[in-house]
Amino acid sequence: MAERTTTINAALAGTIDLGGDLTVNRFGFGAMRITGEGIWGEPQDREECKRVLRRTLELGINLIDTADAYGPEVSERLIAETLHPYPDDLVIATKGGLTRPGPARWNPDGRPAHLRAACEGSLSDCAWTRSTSTSSTGPIHRFPLRNRWARWCS
Repeated sequence: MAERTTTINAALAGTIDLGGDLTVNRFGFGAMRITGEGIWGEPQDREECKRVLRRTLELGINLIDTADAYGPEVSERLIAETLHPYPDDLVIATKGGLTRPGPARWNPDGRPAHLRAACEGSLSDCAWTRSTSTSSTGPIHRFPLRNRWARWCS
């Protein structure tokens, strides 16, 4: 009997459109667990977490979900340290709105000032910021995202 070889690739799951103008593979990677116990602090085996992140790209995953609260900030820094400079088709989605007083503890904080600080921190942690200008709604941070500009509003 002939042996079959199948190449595993996230593209086999199909694609999904985000926001009407961004297409990613349907199968993504959630980076919550590349932190320490309780989603707090550094992971026990940093090199293993970095290996997992590199493997996501090898498997064709082009969407990574993270948050400033994962660690806090540990997940985003690990992603940047391991994968930057990012492949052109990689999308890193982050979110804000939680503060972390300790391991396995989450406090909601949806104040505009906190959300703005979370976005600013994520841009900095992931080394995404390329230039800054201002508009009537406040600073605009631009970064390459599949040849599009993304806008973080106040």
